[in-house]
Amino acid sequence: MDLNAIRMFVAVVQAGSLSTAAARLGTPLPTLSRRIRDLERQLNVQLLERSARGTKLTDAGTRLYEHASRGIEALLEAKQAVTSDQARLKGHLRLSLPTSFEPWWDLLAAFQERYPDIQVHVYATERRVDLIEDGIDVALRVDAIIHQGMVARHVLSYRHILVASPKLIERLGMPATPDELQRFPCAVWSPRVDVIATWALGEQMVVPKAVLSVNDYRHLYTCAVDGHVVTELPPFMVRIAIKEKRLVPLLPQCPLPEQPIHLLYPRHRHPSAIVRTYLSFCQEHVPQVLDACDIAVRRDERIG
Repeated sequence: MDLNAIRMFVAVVQAGSLSTAAARLGTPLPTLSRRIRDLERQLNVQLLERSARGTKLTDAGTRLYEHASRGIEALLEAKQAVTSDQARLKGHLRLSLPTSFEPWWDLLAAFQERYPDIQVHVYATERRVDLIEDGIDVALRVDAIIHQGMVARHVLSYRHILVASPKLIERLGMPATPDELQRFPCAVWSPRVDVIATWALGEQMVVPKAVLSVNDYRHLYTCAVDGHVVTELPPFMVRIAIKEKRLVPLLPQCPLPEQPIHLLYPRHRHPSAIVRTYLSFCQEHVPQVLDACDIAVRRDERIG
């Protein structure tokens, strides 16, 4: 049964005539009349008695109207409820973030202050989650993104910084070239034990003498500050420690490569108003949040 034709039939009954219903629906009168006739042929009954004074329901038409009008009313109420929730931005937003990307927590706090009726659930993990399987609306991802089923919006790029503690430098000396790092105990970020970590320092690739590998930048930070290792860390994590001289940047003439940051979400035809609002909010507020952390970034304003 053609639900659109049912809706037109209900509109005709409520309007009292085909011409009035056509005007209310914004549908040409011949089109509306044809759709009603098609519905009658499909049901094999006459629904309306037409006359110069308008239309009158037949017995079969009365029975159909009683049921169809309730159904149409329920659908309109459901649509209004959904639209109302979206207009008030009331609902759930499910996010995935790397555990170490601390500036984003400040952004989320500002987002929730502006939209208090949105309940945010954050799945904090270093692993690559499956957005569909895990029910994630938007994920913050580091590095290049290649996924045909997802939309990846570039937010910013920044470089990690190679650091060590002053006492480790005092003991082993300041490295002048990447090759001299072979004299130093190093710690690396790695997702798995079987992955060999490398550092791209300027134009040179280095395989550090890794005495520790871990998928937690916070632990790498602690090991570096305690004077045990050389490691590479996000700039927002080392900013204060460098300022307070608890960490020293190494080989600034050989910078690590840029780290692109993306917001990743499923390629839906119509992302929800909540997701669109979150993406727009990120576009608006990421510069302020990261500038407050003294991160030198290359931003892409095409998010959203």
